[in-house]
Amino acid sequence: MEFWHGFLLISSVHLLAAASPGPDFVLVSRETLTKGRRTGLLCSLGITLGLSVHIIYSVLGLATVIAHSQPLLTAIKWLGGAYLLYLGWQGINAKSKAVADSASPMPTAIHTQTANAKKSALSSHESTIATLRRGFFCNVFNPKAPVYFVAIFTLVLSPDIPLWQLTIYGVWMMILQMTWFSTVVMLLSIPAILKRFRRFEHWIDRVLGSAMIILGLNLILRSR
Repeated sequence: MEFWHGFLLISSVHLLAAASPGPDFVLVSRETLTKGRRTGLLCSLGITLGLSVHIIYSVLGLATVIAHSQPLLTAIKWLGGAYLLYLGWQGINAKSKAVADSASPMPTAIHTQTANAKKSALSSHESTIATLRRGFFCNVFNPKAPVYFVAIFTLVLSPDIPLWQLTIYGVWMMILQMTWFSTVVMLLSIPAILKRFRRFEHWIDRVLGSAMIILGLNLILRSR
């Protein structure tokens, strides 16, 4: 297949796939509406990094093996469903900031400004890693991914495509993924929109957490 022909096919198909509602979209929306633009973008980056895992094993030819192995697909569905249940449980247990702030201990006089700065930096680093990890595993444990990439790499594209061309396609798919979710984050984090949603932050967490639990249960029950 000609390079640019495949490039256009990849672009159109993957944009449609990225824009379709699913666990990734729910997670990015929740992270953005409840924690802001920075967290939403970090979550989007984690999802994009998760996509690289699917691209690598697809290029190696393992996507076909996974897609046609019922035990492997079932295991992925159980893992994905369990992870969505975990994320959903975190969401429905969210508390309002007023309650969380009142429950936290008051700082004492012995806490110096330097100690507070170090604690804040450490907390920010841990939060960054945790957010990236949530996005990464949400995408990696998506059981639809192996089937999707089988379609991309065996039906849309020719099996004799050189490795360099597959690499370019894979990187481009990651760029499209990050661009799409970054656009979602930027729209949801518009100050006027975010200000309204922030009033109901913990309820948004609970509603979207419930949606994740439903998605997780659906995966597990359909795998039986």
